Amino acid sequence: MQEWSRRYCQEAIRPGSGGGQGVDTIEKCQQTSESPRTPDRNQAIETGMILLEGMILLDNGPSTQSRLAYDQPRSVYVHVPFCRHRCGYCDFSLVADRDDLIERYFAAMERELTRLPATLTIDTLYLGGGTPSHLGPEGLTRLFAMLYTKLRPEPRAEITIEANPSDVSLALADAALACGVSRVSLGSQSLAAATLLSLDRDHTPEDVRQAVATLLKAGLTVSADLMIAAPGQSLDDVCCDIAAVASLGVHHVSVYCLTWEKGTRFESLQKKGLLHGAEESLERAMFEATIDSLAAEGFEHYEVSNFAKLGYRCRHNETYWDCRPWEAFGPGAARFDGRQRTTNHRSTTGWMTRVLEGIDFAGDRDTMTPREAAQERVVLGLRRRDGLQRQAFAASSGFSLDLIAGEAIARWVASGHATDDGERVRLSREGLLVSDTLWKEVLA
Repeated sequence: MQEWSRRYCQEAIRPGSGGGQGVDTIEKCQQTSESPRTPDRNQAIETGMILLEGMILLDNGPSTQSRLAYDQPRSVYVHVPFCRHRCGYCDFSLVADRDDLIERYFAAMERELTRLPATLTIDTLYLGGGTPSHLGPEGLTRLFAMLYTKLRPEPRAEITIEANPSDVSLALADAALACGVSRVSLGSQSLAAATLLSLDRDHTPEDVRQAVATLLKAGLTVSADLMIAAPGQSLDDVCCDIAAVASLGVHHVSVYCLTWEKGTRFESLQKKGLLHGAEESLERAMFEATIDSLAAEGFEHYEVSNFAKLGYRCRHNETYWDCRPWEAFGPGAARFDGRQRTTNHRSTTGWMTRVLEGIDFAGDRDTMTPREAAQERVVLGLRRRDGLQRQAFAASSGFSLDLIAGEAIARWVASGHATDDGERVRLSREGLLVSDTLWKEVLA
């Protein structure tokens, strides 16, 4: 089944490292002083090149005449690694019950922000974790004041914080509003006590209800996370959760299927036979019921795991799915310049030490070739129900969609996994349900 529970916002599907070839290609193009001869349209199509509004896009990457490249990031992710408790399924970069590190975190964050040579104007800002709300009203206020020395949100910017239901209070909501926050992503996971217990969560269904009511009363947009395929969870349990969360009046719902990540306590218990995952057929039935139930409640299914009321899509996550550049700060945070994804050291204490001592704190640098970048764009674009529009894909990637994935798309259409009207390609419902099995045909 699709690995729905991965944090799409920081772990984009990747075809693998490009080994620096993408950078070499760009540099060679930039060193070319002679403009290439413009081919006629038929020749261009035959050779995998596209003519688009006077630009020449080559099958091995963009030419010097194409404007594909790397705009200033307009989105920023900030990782807040603190939690009261690490849930048994969680493999994210965080520290639990280590509030003694918060001061050092602030010092390291202030230092990392100096990477920016000038103030960055942004359309979206997302504080994830960990649990940003664990900092409390004063801690959030302090962090935002620090961030705003280098970040300048546009007047209608989307500014999101993740929150644990038990952290939410009127004081927290007021502090968030004062900091410019417009949206709260609530880690509700379920509104059933038995499911929350099976997921090793430390809040109650009433905590979720009270948190949503407090946030809505404050005028904040609320997104609720739900998890399905939890140990012991039934199809009826999932349907009840969907109905319960929709009745609260939230604007957005993200639904993830529990996955058993390597190194987690849940994986260890599963290996010992003490915890059991849902059967694949049950996972599928749960997800299909989720789609139908949320649609009946007026939610648009706009990405594999995401559902929104009209006008409430997550603009920040659309940056990732569109493969636009973004900045990121904090332990384990990944930034992207359009071709290279740089991930900070995952260890919170390791990141702090490296930043404060002036040592390179990047844990990984993953550079894609132009073709690999286009392949990633196909996968992330097709996770969205809007799918891929051919002309827009060519303009943003430098490649014909049919050159990158034409044969695969034809097979998917024939098998009922996709639709193609000649202008736009979309996965069908069946295609979304088995999408993880389709991507290998593009990424090979």
